[in-house]
Amino acid sequence: MTLQQLKYIISIAESGSITSAAQKLLVSQPSLSKAVSELEKEMKITIFCRNNRGVYLSEEGTRFLSYARQVVEQSDLLEQQYKEKEAIRRVFSISSQHYAFVVNAFVALVKEYGEKKYEFTLRESRTHDIIEDVRTSRSELGVLFLSNFNRDIILRMIQNADLKFTSLFTVEPHVFVSRKNPLARRKTVTLDELKEFPRLTYEQGINNSFYYSEELHSNEESPKNIIVTDRATLFNLLIGLDGYTIASGILSSDLNGTDIVTIPLESNEGMEIGYIESADRPLSRMSTRYIEHLKKYIKDYKV
Repeated sequence: MTLQQLKYIISIAESGSITSAAQKLLVSQPSLSKAVSELEKEMKITIFCRNNRGVYLSEEGTRFLSYARQVVEQSDLLEQQYKEKEAIRRVFSISSQHYAFVVNAFVALVKEYGEKKYEFTLRESRTHDIIEDVRTSRSELGVLFLSNFNRDIILRMIQNADLKFTSLFTVEPHVFVSRKNPLARRKTVTLDELKEFPRLTYEQGINNSFYYSEELHSNEESPKNIIVTDRATLFNLLIGLDGYTIASGILSSDLNGTDIVTIPLESNEGMEIGYIESADRPLSRMSTRYIEHLKKYIKDYKV
């Protein structure tokens, strides 16, 4: 096994095609295919499966890719330390449900890194896709919530994907509304009082089960419903249509302004928010540092 072979595996996984990877790597397709075959033979595993659209990682290949990324990253760090004068481009990816505090911690990480070259990715995504991103190493971390309602289903998915969930904090549910909403000055609100306003929820695609919803009480009846795909649109509709969404209650005015307020929701549910990661490999230094920023932001906010 060589470092070059590991780099080949990473490039093919990212391209989804041996042909595309060969073009990117400036090597011939037969040479690349031979390198993969030799590595699979040496490791006694099948890394890639083939279909009419290209290649995709096998279950063993997904696990192998995780370790390959770690080895290549450590090699890059060694070269940076002893050979290169210019800092290497660092890579960090996270997938998350739509939480402002995730963005705040991400901003802090990027500012702290402060180098001229990096490639950081923040995906605000669907619940099912977050788990899949971490399972396939597209992202190293995923952030999502558990409740009494969805806990068993989501934890089973996480376990089946060879991932683990680590809790960060638990909060009582709140609603986000416009500062001009008639309910904005209330100390608490009930689900019945919200029924006259449009309920805004995030779209979950083909996995549109109540269990995948980002909002508590998604199975409760609501006569007015609007489904959106991104946080900016949701916030605009909160203001423009006097809508509401059920969320954690943690909202930063630094990045989101002051036009939206949070109100505690009278509910017997809670939101346990945490992160998922691979169950069988250590986190990178960047991911560990990101989690530290996340914990610090939550601690400072709650104080």
